[in-house]
Amino acid sequence: MKRTAALLFTLLLLLTACAPAARPADGTASVTATDAAIPETTAAPQPIVRHLLAAGDIMSHMPQVQDAYVAETDSYDYTHMFADAAPLIGAADYAVGNLETVLGGGPTYSGYPNFSSPDALAEAARDAGFDLLATANNHTRDQGMDGIFRTLDVLDRLGLKHVGTYRTKQERSENHGAVVADLNGIRIAFLCYTYGLNGYSLPEDRKFAVNIFNIDYTTTLVDFDYELVSADMAAARALNADLIAVIMHWGVEYTNTPTSYQKETAEYLVEQGADIILGGHPHVLEPYETLTVTDVDGNEKNGFVIYSMGNFISNQQYDPTTKTTLLLDLELTKTPEGDTSVTDVSYTPFYMLHRDDLPAGQRRRLVNIHNAIAAYENGEDTPVTAALYERLKTALDHCHSVMGAEGDKNNK
Repeated sequence: MKRTAALLFTLLLLLTACAPAARPADGTASVTATDAAIPETTAAPQPIVRHLLAAGDIMSHMPQVQDAYVAETDSYDYTHMFADAAPLIGAADYAVGNLETVLGGGPTYSGYPNFSSPDALAEAARDAGFDLLATANNHTRDQGMDGIFRTLDVLDRLGLKHVGTYRTKQERSENHGAVVADLNGIRIAFLCYTYGLNGYSLPEDRKFAVNIFNIDYTTTLVDFDYELVSADMAAARALNADLIAVIMHWGVEYTNTPTSYQKETAEYLVEQGADIILGGHPHVLEPYETLTVTDVDGNEKNGFVIYSMGNFISNQQYDPTTKTTLLLDLELTKTPEGDTSVTDVSYTPFYMLHRDDLPAGQRRRLVNIHNAIAAYENGEDTPVTAALYERLKTALDHCHSVMGAEGDKNNK
């Protein structure tokens, strides 16, 4: 009997322990001693890390126009030229490139010296993953003022941001021409300038249409417009963006080293607040570095500059210099305190294939150099021939000699 009573008592205790706690009359849940002993914890703020991808000159010489032509539909398609680069571009938090042509509207198109390209070029750039295109360069006025304005209309229709050219004074005066992009928590103010317009000039009442950093842009190209640029940079600083990026069309074509004018200009831009400077125009690669200067507030400031990213999409024939290009990847980090900087720099080398013996739609194509070399060495089914394999290795060596092998993402 004692044993049975003990068992019944133990069972009663277990049932009571498993029963829900009684709710107080006011409807609030009761708090047990165990609950009260659990301290509340708050996760520590984490840095925000984003990636800005940048590419060089997006052009369309006539062999490219012909390669993009689709006879069956009497239309144009540049998708294949971007295909190998698209996965990297699309994976970035934000991607920018230099549209070094005019979207003239056809029905006839032209290459150098006065470019007019199908709208499909910009469509392919957007579909590859580009978010913003720079539109101030030496070919901006190739199709007159109407070409400038139509290009912007097309980019707007495609949902592509643009910087460097403007349709109205009001458009230029808003933020002094700067475009602000939000990379999910890191805000970048973009500005863009060109050294000139290949001898063309802007009408006096339309000086607002193109950002030009030289006062003497139709002649000697050495008189920097400090008044214009300093006012723009002051306005960019006032936007309180985390970073300021300036896209510059400058330098001497086909030279792999920056000029003293480029270096002096870069230092001035960093002094004025630039954190990132993305250079183009030489059509070949020029190196990158981090500058340390005293800024307008008297503080020590760092600024990253790449003097030229070379061509990206083009038909220029110099091998390997104008066919070798890259995708630049800038890691941006914003600390919980709000300080934002470039915390890592890397690049992926690319090479522009020219294969005139193939049908349209296959002749011009960017290839990832490392992937193409590996495919050939592994005996995969690849368009890389023995001769092209040697050219790819030469192109990779050239890229490393200019940019430094340590920045190659394949080596990190």
